[in-house]
Amino acid sequence: MAAIRTCHRTAGYKGQPDREGAALALRGYRQRRAKSGRRNQRQAPVLTIEQVRAMAGVCPDDPAGWRDRLVLDLGVALMGRRSELIALFQDDVRVVDGELEVLIRHSKTDQDAHGETVYIPPGEHPLTDPVGAWRQWTAFLAEHGHTGGRLLRRFYRNHRVGPSLGGDAVNDIIRGLAVRAGIDGAEDVTAHSLRATGASWAYAERAPMSAITEHGRWKPGSSVVLRYIRAVDKRRNNPMRGAGL
Repeated sequence: MAAIRTCHRTAGYKGQPDREGAALALRGYRQRRAKSGRRNQRQAPVLTIEQVRAMAGVCPDDPAGWRDRLVLDLGVALMGRRSELIALFQDDVRVVDGELEVLIRHSKTDQDAHGETVYIPPGEHPLTDPVGAWRQWTAFLAEHGHTGGRLLRRFYRNHRVGPSLGGDAVNDIIRGLAVRAGIDGAEDVTAHSLRATGASWAYAERAPMSAITEHGRWKPGSSVVLRYIRAVDKRRNNPMRGAGL
C-alpha cells in the first residue's frame, strides 16, 4: 500500500487513495493464512556464531571458496543488504589500521547516493575474519590481473573471473553454505540472514541500538531493528528461564 500511495503522490495526484478497504482485505488474508496453519511472514533466520563458523568451514580452500567466505563474513560484519554487497567495487574497500573501511555508495536509506563509510574490525576467529577473507580474495584477483571493477564476481572452474555476482547468486551462495554445513532450517537461510545476524549479535553484546541502526544503515527507529532486538530480549529476559522446569 505504501508503494501505491508513493506512486500516486509522485505522479502528481493531490489526494491519496483510501487505504481502509485494502487494509481490511489484507487483514482478512493474514487471518485465513494463520487459521490454515501457514505463517504470514517468513523471516530470514538469525544464525549463531557457531553456525556461521560452520558455514565458513565448508568453504573449500580455492578461489570460489575464498569468495564465498568473504560474502559470508563481510555480509554479517557489514550488516549488509545483498544489493549493497554486489554493488561494491574493489576500490570501495581498503584496510586502515587493521580494519576494513567500506564505502557504501548508495543504499535503500541513501537514495541520493551521498555515500556512507562503515568500519569493520578484524574477526576473533580466522573463519569469521572479514579482513582476512578480503585479503585472500583480493590477492587472488590481483594475481589474475583484476585490480579494479566489482569486488564480488563470478568465478569459473577454469580460474576465469567473470562479471559481478547478482542478488540471486548471493542468496544461492549463503543457502548453499547453510545446507552443506547442516544448519537446521537451511532452506530458509538467505542473504538477509546475514544482516539480521549481525544486528542481533551486536545487540546481544550490548551495542546501543543507535550504533546498530547507523552501522546497518537503517532509518532511526526502524521497526525492523526493533523486531531483531525484541527477539534477543525475549530470549535474554525470558520469565521462564531459571523457573525450575
